[in-house]
Amino acid sequence: MKANYEYPLELDWTTDEKIAVTTFLQMVEEAYEHGVNRDNLLAAYNAFKKVVPDKAGERRIDREFEAVADYSTYRAVQAARQTDGHTVRLHVDRRRS
Repeated sequence: MKANYEYPLELDWTTDEKIAVTTFLQMVEEAYEHGVNRDNLLAAYNAFKKVVPDKAGERRIDREFEAVADYSTYRAVQAARQTDGHTVRLHVDRRRS
């Protein structure tokens, strides 16, 4: 992980919208760093989708976040949807960097 980066947030979002997006991105970080509760991650994703409902916006944020943090929101959500377990844990693919 790269230290001291900024989350990809829009200036015109409300405080609550920024909190929803930030919470989701923090959950993605947690999934990579330590593991995270699957249901909590999916709930954070659902709140994120209320702020960023379109796929193009979601892909843009994923690309921007992965560029600064090396973590993929897409992979985290896919892992959460595909697991039967309670915890989602991912690893950074350093070969892609």
